[in-house]
Amino acid sequence: MGVYVDAMVTPAPKRHTAAYLRSSRLFGKVWRDHGAVAYRESIADDVKWGKRTSFPRSVKLKRGEVVWFSYIEYRSRKHRDQVMAKVMKDPRVVAYMKAGKFPFDMKRMYFGGFKALVDL
Repeated sequence: MGVYVDAMVTPAPKRHTAAYLRSSRLFGKVWRDHGAVAYRESIADDVKWGKRTSFPRSVKLKRGEVVWFSYIEYRSRKHRDQVMAKVMKDPRVVAYMKAGKFPFDMKRMYFGGFKALVDL
């Protein structure tokens, strides 16, 4: 199991679920081809609107949208940086980014890198 994780929370229209899954499979293959330990995409199943904070609030979820939680595992931060450098140069990613047809709102997506401290 990885000891460094990139995590993302993304809002996407429910009607774009198939397109989101296609892009996820593409990106998952690219990340794994370049050495990521694991690549996971999860759709919200039990995420209620909180009074102050929640996954739906965090992305300003709109009617007809669903929250996705994704994470990529690596052996270390250094390994993540190496994998990411290769991923960003991969022709599949470059072409996808150039096309700019994302099945989600990138402006409301958030992400970050996390160092795992407990790994059971």
